[in-house]
Amino acid sequence: MKRRTLLGAALAGAVVTPVLGAATARAADPGPSATLTGTTTLDTQALFFVSYNGLVNNNAFQKNAMLTYKGYQYAVWYTADRNAVVARRVFGSNTWSTVKVGHTLRYDDSHNVISMGISKVDGRLHLNMDSHSDGFTYVKSVAGLMDNPGGLSWTTSRFGAPQSTLDGLALTSQFTYPQFVSTPEGKLQLSYRVAISGNGRNAIAEYDGTSWTNLGEWSSSTGTYTSEHGSSTARNMYLHGIDYDRNGRLHSFFTWREQNGAVMCNSGGITNHDTGYVYSDDRGRTWRNNAGTLVGTTGSSDKVAVTDSGLVIDSLNPDHSLMNQESQWTDSAGRPHAIISYVPGRFGQCTTNYVTNRTNNGRAFHVRKNASGTWQKTEIPVPLNSSQRTKLFLDKYDNAYAIFPFLRIAGASAASGYTDWTILYDGVTAGLNAFGEVVFDETRIGEDHFLSVMYQEKSSGTTPSALRSLNFSLPA
Repeated sequence: MKRRTLLGAALAGAVVTPVLGAATARAADPGPSATLTGTTTLDTQALFFVSYNGLVNNNAFQKNAMLTYKGYQYAVWYTADRNAVVARRVFGSNTWSTVKVGHTLRYDDSHNVISMGISKVDGRLHLNMDSHSDGFTYVKSVAGLMDNPGGLSWTTSRFGAPQSTLDGLALTSQFTYPQFVSTPEGKLQLSYRVAISGNGRNAIAEYDGTSWTNLGEWSSSTGTYTSEHGSSTARNMYLHGIDYDRNGRLHSFFTWREQNGAVMCNSGGITNHDTGYVYSDDRGRTWRNNAGTLVGTTGSSDKVAVTDSGLVIDSLNPDHSLMNQESQWTDSAGRPHAIISYVPGRFGQCTTNYVTNRTNNGRAFHVRKNASGTWQKTEIPVPLNSSQRTKLFLDKYDNAYAIFPFLRIAGASAASGYTDWTILYDGVTAGLNAFGEVVFDETRIGEDHFLSVMYQEKSSGTTPSALRSLNFSLPA
């Protein structure tokens, strides 16, 4: 659309201290807490290999590797013999019942994750897997399986045959990053990327209980971005998530990754820059910037582009190894929150090795919109000690939690304006031997105020290792 301008000028180049009282917490509301209540083992010998610094069973951008619905919890992973499995357990049980869904992982590529979704209109479980700039495999259950888990046996026969389309709907031959999200009406949407890193577009398909429809692409890879070092004419919008709030607004934070490394100060860095934000009030058909201005229409020629005005809510050039696909959440008032991470300028203005520099000096930041509509940003005083991603969620009292690599959990209270970040649980000192990134059950947070985190133990080479889940009670 129009030229690119920056929002949140107060954020540029500095960390803003939040205003006390920016949250809407009452004085009596409890602060954040995470009390370990139990551990379960999903697989003693889960598939293990490292690629892109991650694991195929625990990539933080997975949505969802775990989910909860009607008193049962579900999880997906690849076994040591590369079989894709889906498991369930009833609340209160430590026993997982596992079924194979008829697909084996093709490549040792950690981006080929398994993602789950539920179409509430017909009670089906949907799986999308094994896709990184390639085709995908899709499996769905019989209707009603999720609505009557106690009355229907958990067997392979409850799932249909693996498909390379969505019930005949072919999307793209270069498909990546499946993320299922349920609409407020109970339909199921699938967010995905078309094409490849540095030159990709985001798109959405939708299932209404009868058939899939491809709504089309909504972000653009074209336009010119210029840094102080050089220019790039192609890129990819990496989403931190795509989520509906309780009022039906669809939110998405993102960062851009440029195709041309000339925009960086050093070739050892990463071309990610800026944190942007868009939302949709019509189920992903049109997209608006923070000011409410229309910036893109799904399936049309007018897509969200790097040259659009009002997209950037935190400005950062490509020289600080900003991470893509981090994490987001919305609070009880529908206000968006995100976690972003990079190497702050106090450690230098040019990263030369993004893995090493992020591990040594990377920090995570909590970015959020406050009650007055202003964007605020707080550095979380916990060193990353990793190049990997951090996860975010909020509890029923709008306290914020960050789950760092190696399953370290920090929290901050809404009452403080998110200024009192402190470690609540440390998986390193607890001896978990967690590899790095973890995934958690987003849906269970609101179901019974429990946090379920799934992690895989460190191993070497391709030696399988244990896949486990920790459960924490949250303020109720």
